[in-house]
Amino acid sequence: MTTRHMVIATLTTVAVLGMASSAFASPTCTTEPKSKWLSEAVMKQKITQAGYKDIKVFKVSGSCYEIYGYTKEGKRAEVYFNPVTAAVVERNVDGEEAGEKEHEKGEH
Repeated sequence: MTTRHMVIATLTTVAVLGMASSAFASPTCTTEPKSKWLSEAVMKQKITQAGYKDIKVFKVSGSCYEIYGYTKEGKRAEVYFNPVTAAVVERNVDGEEAGEKEHEKGEH
């Protein structure tokens, strides 16, 4: 392989990886500072009250709280929440259309 082919192959790989990583980026949930976010304890309580259960992962992802768990119907779910309002911003649930976005009113 010539140097030119190696450069083209490298640039192609970088471009593909860049597109792939942006496809998996978390949504923008808020622009508010973390000082205005609900505490993790309060957020976990609100998530449970919303019917999500068996939460395997609870984490901060960008400007969101993100969970991996199950819906009240027992379907696997990945859900992004606005950390200020606790509103669902995006959810991916087994058996539902991928990347369902919840459009909330106001700030997110």
